[in-house]
Amino acid sequence: MKLVQEFKTFAMKGNVVDMAVGIIIGAAFGKIVTSLVSDVIMPPIGLLLGGIDFGHLSVTLAEGVTIKYGLFVNTVIDFIIVALAIFMMIKGINRLKKKEEAKPAPKEEILLLTQIRDLLKK
Repeated sequence: MKLVQEFKTFAMKGNVVDMAVGIIIGAAFGKIVTSLVSDVIMPPIGLLLGGIDFGHLSVTLAEGVTIKYGLFVNTVIDFIIVALAIFMMIKGINRLKKKEEAKPAPKEEILLLTQIRDLLKK
């Protein structure tokens, strides 16, 4: 019974729940990026390169043995776009954090005077 209670305590911690939400959102974001790359970005790139569709590029070594390097190129482009999007998000978040840190903290004297004022009002 103790094991069940320990697992329940572990599973309900904020970090585990946050991680689960992050994984779910990450999977959905991955699908969006895959669609963006394959349906929006790759067709114009293929057109610029003479109508090449990277997804169909491959080398056949023997019957039934094919190296599909075009799919690899698509996956690399997916990764670059995801990494760029995450970088831009983190850069924005860090910018917001810097603005919060830039606010000067009230001096101790001001805090004491505020507390004295509040006590005198009572």
